[in-house]
Amino acid sequence: MGFMDSAKDAADATGKKIGEAFDDAKEAVSDKVDEFQADANVKKAEAERDAVHAKNEHKERLRED
Repeated sequence: MGFMDSAKDAADATGKKIGEAFDDAKEAVSDKVDEFQADANVKKAEAERDAVHAKNEHKERLRED
């Protein structure tokens, strides 16, 4: 019985390690996706800012003429 108990304990420990590794990998991927989404949001906001700035400059030049 001792060998079977040891094998069962080893299998349980291995299963837990695999589960923890999977959870860690899943969390890392999720973090990376969040990072890419944040970067995309920043780029979109910067593009909108630049567009508004260009529009305002154009309007200002039209007023000067």
